Amino acid sequence: MRQCMDAENLHRRMKKIIGQLNAVDKMVDQDIPCEDLLIQINAAKSALHKLGQIVLEGHLRHCVKDGIEHGDADKTIASFAKAIEHFSRMS
Repeated sequence: MRQCMDAENLHRRMKKIIGQLNAVDKMVDQDIPCEDLLIQINAAKSALHKLGQIVLEGHLRHCVKDGIEHGDADKTIASFAKAIEHFSRMS
C-alpha cells in the first residue's frame, strides 16, 4: 500500500479527522446547539470520505494498473469492483 499513495498525506488527513472527532466529543458535553454539532459531524464525515477517495484513487493508479498490465486482468477488475462496493457502503 505504501507504494501506491502518499502515506504522509494520509496520516495528516487522519490526524485532522481525529481532531474533528475529538472536538465533536467535547461539544457533546458542552451546551452546543444540535445544529452546530451536526455540522461538525458532517465535516468529519466528509473528510473521512475524501480520505477514502484518495486511497481508492491510489489503489486504481498503482495496484489495479499493475494487476492489469502484469497479472490477471479479470481478477484485478473484480477485486477493484469489490473495493468500490465496500467504499460506496461508507457513504
